[in-house]
Amino acid sequence: MPDPQATNSSRRQANRSLVIKLLGATVAMFGFGFALVPIYDIMCDALGINGKTNSEAVEAPTALTADISRTIKVEFIAHINPNMPWDFKPQVSSMEVHPGEVIQTAYLAQNRASHTIVGQAVPSVSPGLGASYFNKVECFCFNKQPLDGNSQTEMPLIFYIERDIPESIHTLTLSYTLYDITDKSDPSTASAKASTPNQLQGATQ
Repeated sequence: MPDPQATNSSRRQANRSLVIKLLGATVAMFGFGFALVPIYDIMCDALGINGKTNSEAVEAPTALTADISRTIKVEFIAHINPNMPWDFKPQVSSMEVHPGEVIQTAYLAQNRASHTIVGQAVPSVSPGLGASYFNKVECFCFNKQPLDGNSQTEMPLIFYIERDIPESIHTLTLSYTLYDITDKSDPSTASAKASTPNQLQGATQ
């Protein structure tokens, strides 16, 4: 008969080996997830298919004129990072615009927490081919967005679509994902949680 002690020792050793392998696989998956972002950026830049828009404001050309012979539907979408106590939505869900036409709209945000929270919006445009033709003259995504507790605000967006956008593109979807970056912001902003009085600021409609 097999030795019970030897059998138990063998099982413990096998279990320990399995746990180590599972932990290693978990760490590897997290590492791969973080690596996907720079890999994705490099591939998209090389292939020209990324859905990222300009990260800095551009000036609308003085001689820019709208191409009224065609329209493009622009859809606006808002996502919010889980556990962030904000409401975040576009002022309008979609609009029809002419290439070369300078458009002004906004996103609306409300901080439901009792303390100041700093948000950062990350934009993307789909299809990716249309991203390089979508230019933001002014965008709340260029800056951090501190918002006092129990307050709301209107965050402006001014953009235009270049006239030479391919004829095959009829719809562009502009999506913003909002992240809580309070802990990564200036310590003075984070300390405002305790010192900022709660005021409800009406958003401009």
